[in-house]
Amino acid sequence: MKKMISAFILLIGFSVYAHAQAAPAQTTPTKAKKPATTTTAAKPATVTTAKPAVTSTAKPTTATGPTKKDGTADMRYKANKDAAKTAPATVHTKKDGTADKRYKENKK
Repeated sequence: MKKMISAFILLIGFSVYAHAQAAPAQTTPTKAKKPATTTTAAKPATVTTAKPAVTSTAKPTTATGPTKKDGTADMRYKANKDAAKTAPATVHTKKDGTADKRYKENKK
């Protein structure tokens, strides 16, 4: 009897688990089609050309020595290593203009 109850509980557990994993049915809403209307006045055609947006993935850097293909400094060269050791010119500030103490350059 214990085996039958255990088997029944397992059967119910697996069926609940199987239903929980099934993807919900996808319903596609039907759009109401607009009736085709004919116009007698012809609209002038406007041609606009879209200019491709120029985005740069390379970091802006002031490399004093050779650079890699992506524009970043090549750190194999001494000139670029020395330039990286210098302190950054940016100072991190809060919205009210005071120095943000979370950054190392402001903890002096």
